Amino acid sequence: MDEMEEELKCPVCGSFFREPIILPCSHNICLACARNILVQTPDAESPQSSRASGSGVSDYDYLDLDKMSLYSEADSGYGSYGGFVSAPTTPCQKSPNGVRVFPPTIPPASQAHHHLLPHTGVLPPVPRNSCLTCPQCHRSLTLDDRGLRGFPKNRVLEGVVDRYQQSKAAALKCQLCEKNPREATVMCEQCDVFYCDPCRLRCHPPRGPLAKHRLVPPAQGRISRRASPRKISTCTEHELENLSMYCVQCKTPVCYQCLEDGKHSTHEVKALGAMWKLHKGQLSQALNVLSDRATEAKEFLVQLRNMVQHIQENGVEFEACLVAQCDALIEALNRRKAQLLSRVTKEHEHKLSVVRDQISHCTVKLRQTTGLMEYCLEVIKENDPSGFLQISDALIRRVHMTENQWGKGSLTPRMSSDFDLTLDSGPLLQTIHQLDFVQMKVPAAPILQLEECCTQTNSTTLSWKQPPLSTIAVDGYILELDDGNGGQFREVYVGTETICTVDGLHFNSTYKSRVKAFNSSGVGQYSKTLVMQTSEIAWFTFDPASAHPDIILSNDNLTVTCNSYDDRVIMSSTGFSRGVHYWEMTIDRYDNHPDPAFGVARVDVMKDVMLGKDDKAWAMYVDNNRSWFMHNNSHTNRMDGGISKGATVGVLLDFTRGILLFLINDEQQGPVAFNTLEGMYYPAISLNRNVQVTLHSGLPIPDFYTPGDSEPAGSVC
Repeated sequence: MDEMEEELKCPVCGSFFREPIILPCSHNICLACARNILVQTPDAESPQSSRASGSGVSDYDYLDLDKMSLYSEADSGYGSYGGFVSAPTTPCQKSPNGVRVFPPTIPPASQAHHHLLPHTGVLPPVPRNSCLTCPQCHRSLTLDDRGLRGFPKNRVLEGVVDRYQQSKAAALKCQLCEKNPREATVMCEQCDVFYCDPCRLRCHPPRGPLAKHRLVPPAQGRISRRASPRKISTCTEHELENLSMYCVQCKTPVCYQCLEDGKHSTHEVKALGAMWKLHKGQLSQALNVLSDRATEAKEFLVQLRNMVQHIQENGVEFEACLVAQCDALIEALNRRKAQLLSRVTKEHEHKLSVVRDQISHCTVKLRQTTGLMEYCLEVIKENDPSGFLQISDALIRRVHMTENQWGKGSLTPRMSSDFDLTLDSGPLLQTIHQLDFVQMKVPAAPILQLEECCTQTNSTTLSWKQPPLSTIAVDGYILELDDGNGGQFREVYVGTETICTVDGLHFNSTYKSRVKAFNSSGVGQYSKTLVMQTSEIAWFTFDPASAHPDIILSNDNLTVTCNSYDDRVIMSSTGFSRGVHYWEMTIDRYDNHPDPAFGVARVDVMKDVMLGKDDKAWAMYVDNNRSWFMHNNSHTNRMDGGISKGATVGVLLDFTRGILLFLINDEQQGPVAFNTLEGMYYPAISLNRNVQVTLHSGLPIPDFYTPGDSEPAGSVC
């Protein structure tokens, strides 16, 4: 019930509806609020056609007319289009419900007209040429002479408001307690009075006539009070007449007098009770559909609330995982730090050891040198020449030897004081700066868009997309098809596009297709399998891309000729690899007895020689009297019977037997021309400028021929 409360409040005052009236736009407003927002317009601008109700245009005709009304926040708020009246500019206010309201611009001296007449409790007459604007849809309407009385009262809404307010009221009190009424315990349905236990025993004893009265609990009594008898409605135009019929055209209840002399006299009418039941049924059906939607919405809200819980749980788990991963990185960095510090310590100790050894060595050597120098100085002081000469040579040699010991390198440090180690932390810092989340999940299964998937002849087009709520990155897609005969799937497309057309399929075959997505984390699940059927009959034309430059095509690539006297080759747009196929070519022009050749060829056949000259073609060439079979420039099976203008040459290719045979004018020309045919073959022809032929494809197999098995014609690759 709480959700319904907003439906029961006036958009102007924000309180529960009091005496609600129905505007032509189907919105409701309090009667007093309607008077408060009236705007009086000048007499010169009063239209003759805009009326709330009455003769001329009905209330419900306004629904159609008002489609042309205009509203703008920048102007007065009222349009003057389609018969509706412009109004003076007034400031826009807002009701407690947040709806824009345009208060009246009537001088203060006349504001008394917007209140109840003194001592009467009755609304005064509405000023002439008053204009009312719906506060919800902002549609404007000029009132007629009846003013606000021309709008029907919404008694149903008024009753709903009363019942709602009663249901929201405080606990029912005893109606007979004089002071501090106690809570009622029963209600007498006959007396229509709520009693507490003491008052019931004192005022409503269960004896005499009162013994037959029915006492019910207060809540049940409240409900019985709400179920008041239905009031008889009266006509807004003929206040003494009861509403008894329903005007179908105006969609409003009418009285008998409206049908006799009113504007509804020529309209279709139906019984009020029947239409009441019909509309109740329609509303019930609409409510059933809306109830289903509301149920779905509730289930969806439950799903969303569960998602909130899952998001919170997953968020906590993900944060913990992130912290653990970062801690692991820090721990690994600390371990590496310890290893690097150990290397620095070793280098430090090594340098110290080398320098200390050099210091010790130089110290000893310097001591020896200093001693020798002092000894030599003392020897020089001696005055005995003979004694000096006895040792001088030896001392000189020792001095030179000692001096040589202090040669190059002996006074150079063996170790540098600098550390030749530089920590290369740049890549690691860059990696840390680039540290980010990567996609660790494979993509979800794509969804095939069936409305865009189709087959045409022997090609199929497939389209797909990722699920709407999927946020997983996709690097590409893999499309797979089977062989059209229930065999294994094979990849036919790998890429980033979401639509693909596959050509060269077998005719009259059922293909299964599926697609999956992939990213750096792996390959996702397959989509649902789509089954597609290719065309039963092998319709095809000549292929301009396969033609020699001298070939001339017309008639939608069905008619071919040549501008050279030499033979030139052209192939069809479709190749065959299985099934049984038959096509014909009619001779439109045949001059000077040329030798056109008809047959099949590989895709890499030579295009500037007669068909059958190389080992890529199998053909029958024919003139006006006879024909030959030719493959790899080998001529066999000369047969009588040639062609002329209007003749028909037929080609039958049967992969069930691996044979090729020819017909001229519906008669088989010679024996089977070629056998043991396997692989992919394209219908082909060679001709020169003296010949013009027209292709006829998709033909049934001739009656005289029985295929090697039951596989129908048209099953091709």
